[in-house]
Amino acid sequence: MGMWASLDAMWEMPAEKRIFGAVLLFSWTVYLWETFLAQRQRRIYKTTTHVPPELGQIMDSETFEKSRLYQLDKSTFSFWSGLYSEIEGTLILLFGGIPYLWRLSGRFCGYAGFGPEYEITQSLVFLLLATLFSALTGLPWSLYNTFVIEEKHGFNQQTLGFFMKDAVKKFIVTQCILLPVSSLLLYIIKIGGDYFFIYAWLFTLVVSLVLVTIYADYIAPLFDKFTPLPEGKLKQEIEVMAKSIDFPLTKVYVVEGSKRSSHSNAYFYGFFKNKRIVLFDTLLEEYSVLNKDILEEPGMEPRKDGEGDSEEIKAKVKNKKQGCKNEEVLAVLGHELGHWKLGHTVKNIIISQMNSFLCFFLFAVLIGRKELFAAFGFYTSQPTLIGLLIIFQFIFSPYNEVLSFCLTVLSRRFEFQADAFAKKLGKAKDLYSALIKLNKDNLGFPVSDWLFSMWHYSHPPLLERLQALENSKQD
Repeated sequence: MGMWASLDAMWEMPAEKRIFGAVLLFSWTVYLWETFLAQRQRRIYKTTTHVPPELGQIMDSETFEKSRLYQLDKSTFSFWSGLYSEIEGTLILLFGGIPYLWRLSGRFCGYAGFGPEYEITQSLVFLLLATLFSALTGLPWSLYNTFVIEEKHGFNQQTLGFFMKDAVKKFIVTQCILLPVSSLLLYIIKIGGDYFFIYAWLFTLVVSLVLVTIYADYIAPLFDKFTPLPEGKLKQEIEVMAKSIDFPLTKVYVVEGSKRSSHSNAYFYGFFKNKRIVLFDTLLEEYSVLNKDILEEPGMEPRKDGEGDSEEIKAKVKNKKQGCKNEEVLAVLGHELGHWKLGHTVKNIIISQMNSFLCFFLFAVLIGRKELFAAFGFYTSQPTLIGLLIIFQFIFSPYNEVLSFCLTVLSRRFEFQADAFAKKLGKAKDLYSALIKLNKDNLGFPVSDWLFSMWHYSHPPLLERLQALENSKQD
């Protein structure tokens, strides 16, 4: 009877209190669920201390142990940073942090001669203060992750000065994009009439397409150095492979990712007939500056032709070398181009835009509900920006969790399909070895809890991908 009485009492509360309570309850429910999953995976890290028999042919015990310890440290960091984030968010809601920041932004506007009628101006000040607060509170966690965890496990390549300069640059670039886009969006919502949600959606669609188009050419070079891949066998083979599947390749770049981290990656971008491929230098065995450092270690000076070196030196160089051979790089690109050829990129854009349109439509339905604003401390005013924040971040959070899981499932399916496409290009064997190397270079742990994997892994676990490729090699 006590439980039912509590539920009855909850429903007798004012609507705004029910909404506020539901938001907090759901937030902590998701946090506890995520913590439960993380602890299941952490148990795997702790108890799986030897290479399982099925992994004996693809991972040595030293790499396995390094990977286990790296992931264990990351899980510990994730627990404490996640707990801090949840407590911080709860305290902000309980103590009225959002309305306080809105009033503070109003006072700043007042000092500059802008009254309450300048809502968009006040909204931009609010965004600036909110992102500054987020950047400052997140900075210690980012510093610890970079200079303790990543440094400890050999991934960090940054100095403190480079890190801070990078952080300031990212903040400034973010504001240069966020503030103008937000002001235009708010203006469109205000003047759009009954069908403003259509115009708002179209605006965000155009912005997203423009940003994707210009990112690698104008934004990414502000942070990393991009150079054309030199003429040679690798570039020729990339161009031949792209032509064989009608991929409209125009340029191939190498990005100097090694100045930031030793993690590796590759991607393509661009629309219509203007596609570019970007390779991290850490992905390329021939280009990785980290491989050059190996030969400078005492006792690690093999001859250019490799003859006359001891077996011990050869083994050390082989185990320490980072990146993939040209054939393996081509296999990785075959997988990435498979995403394009199979329409995965377009499908993801369509899903994203359908979701965006639905969210703006529901926002249009809910924006007039004063109890939503009252639930978060806005009793006398209903600013449009605050409405976007409340509805998109808090009211839609259950829907966002379900959507995120569905997209994870879809992503895994796409990854298997892209692997199968690389197989059709005759790259199954090279992709098999490339996946093993990339897992080793990034210290990925190949053993996972099934529930954690199902909920979080947008890419299939290594063993599942290798098994699928092994089967394909036998076809």
